[in-house]
Amino acid sequence: MFFHPMDFLILIAFGLAMWAQTRVQGNFKKGSKVTASSGMTGLEVARKILDREGLSDVRIELSRRGALSDHYDPTARVIRLSEPVYRGNSIASLAVAAHEVGHAIQHANQYSMLVLRHKLFPFANIGSQLAPFLLIAGFLLDKSNLIGIGIILFSAAVLFQMITLPVEFDASNRARTTLLELGMITNEEEKGVGKVLNAAALTYLASTLIAVLELVKYILIFRQRQN
Repeated sequence: MFFHPMDFLILIAFGLAMWAQTRVQGNFKKGSKVTASSGMTGLEVARKILDREGLSDVRIELSRRGALSDHYDPTARVIRLSEPVYRGNSIASLAVAAHEVGHAIQHANQYSMLVLRHKLFPFANIGSQLAPFLLIAGFLLDKSNLIGIGIILFSAAVLFQMITLPVEFDASNRARTTLLELGMITNEEEKGVGKVLNAAALTYLASTLIAVLELVKYILIFRQRQN
């Protein structure tokens, strides 16, 4: 009942996700050993880019959640950087700091995909929380209507992840371009920055792939029960 041929593809996607996460940690650790020629810290880079974009009102705080907990909070308009990024002056630190600033710039410029992502968030949040229970209940009780509702809710969560991809890619592209334009990294250092950002992008791709495959699986099961 719970096992399906799609599970093999999902397992492969899980393996890809684990490999991608390992690459993120490995590339960040490797990039952390390379001091940027500019000597700037992640905090200094983030502040300079924000001020250049006229976003002096966006604050930068030290995140207490540990390594790789860096994020931009659009509600509070705060960029929170983990200590290795906040105080570090490596190319990895600069890459992550500039990436998070990229999200702040997207927010200020009302980047279309980010706006869509914010609008979809409430539905995706509800979907991710309720869908598993509805799907399990539908399978156990053999209730197609519960399965159908679960699929609809889960689809919102999957769509949210799909929209996240261009948002993350755009932030990374902004980071690489801006770091070079402002002379914060050299052309040679840009390669290392790219490795850090590309590895992070792989994790988003892998998690989205898992979600899409799971959705396809549920739809196939639902259709089989309808026939």
